[in-house]
Amino acid sequence: MSYGNIENITIMKHPLIQHKISMLRDKNTGTNEFRKLVEEISILEGFEALSDLPMEEIEVETPIEKCTTQVISGRKLALVPILRAGLGMVSGVLALVPTAKVGHIGMYRDEKTHEPHEYYCKLPSPIEERTIVAMDPMLATGGSAVDAINQIKSHGGIKIKFMCIIAAPEGLERLNKAHPDVQIYVGHLDRELNEDAYICPGLGDAGDRIFGTK
Repeated sequence: MSYGNIENITIMKHPLIQHKISMLRDKNTGTNEFRKLVEEISILEGFEALSDLPMEEIEVETPIEKCTTQVISGRKLALVPILRAGLGMVSGVLALVPTAKVGHIGMYRDEKTHEPHEYYCKLPSPIEERTIVAMDPMLATGGSAVDAINQIKSHGGIKIKFMCIIAAPEGLERLNKAHPDVQIYVGHLDRELNEDAYICPGLGDAGDRIFGTK
């Protein structure tokens, strides 16, 4: 599957993103540095993902004169990390839009079937009036992302974006097929999934590396 001509998929090419992802991959990168890198990459990806926010004109008075200028219009953003690893990306996007509301969707993966199971869902209201950014550092099989977006839509979410740092082709294809209306932003597209459904070459378990657990 070629992603170069699919309008709703953006594979990041920025040198800073690629440099920081290379540092994330290194098994010797410690928890503190890993966490900071995830935040920094989220800022860079968020800058691109939020480039189409609607604007409206207002009048302000500068120290020199009155002028007409632009601000973001409508309801603020809703950020929805997929627990637990998605929490590591929230602070980066909040640095760009501090007024964004934050919801949470909890998923865990069955170790045998590799399929996701939801255990928690709490979204800002009114969700249908907001631009929603779902986020998870890893898009592996795509199961968690597909189910999370199903939940968001079932609660009334309409304008949805998805951000990840690393994606496998299998997961990206599954997510795009299930939700072709969702804008997808990928830091780097990796080679494949292995037999245990881990992304190769990947960076290991993002949640364990963000939170310092095994």
